[in-house]
Amino acid sequence: MERDPQPGLPLKGGPLTMAANAGSGIDHGKVEVTRPPTVDRITVALIPKAGDDLQQLQDRTGLSKTDIANRAITLYEFIDAQMRAGRDVLIRDNNTGETQVIRLL
Repeated sequence: MERDPQPGLPLKGGPLTMAANAGSGIDHGKVEVTRPPTVDRITVALIPKAGDDLQQLQDRTGLSKTDIANRAITLYEFIDAQMRAGRDVLIRDNNTGETQVIRLL
């Protein structure tokens, strides 16, 4: 997956060095400015059920689509890692005490 740099910034990360008072003609030394991290950008075609679920999550949580997608990916990675390590992922209803095993297909 290619990384999409911020417009106008070089591809490599790291600090930039620039004049402390650029444009004044007076050199007051140099200042290091840290670049923002590069982000991965993706385009996703959602099936109707996933689109509806995304809208319900936005309405319920007030989070952006980006925030929901980031959280979903992080949660999926955690659950997948636990299952690959031989662990069960469980959900328990606190009212009834019923426990269910979560399986990802």
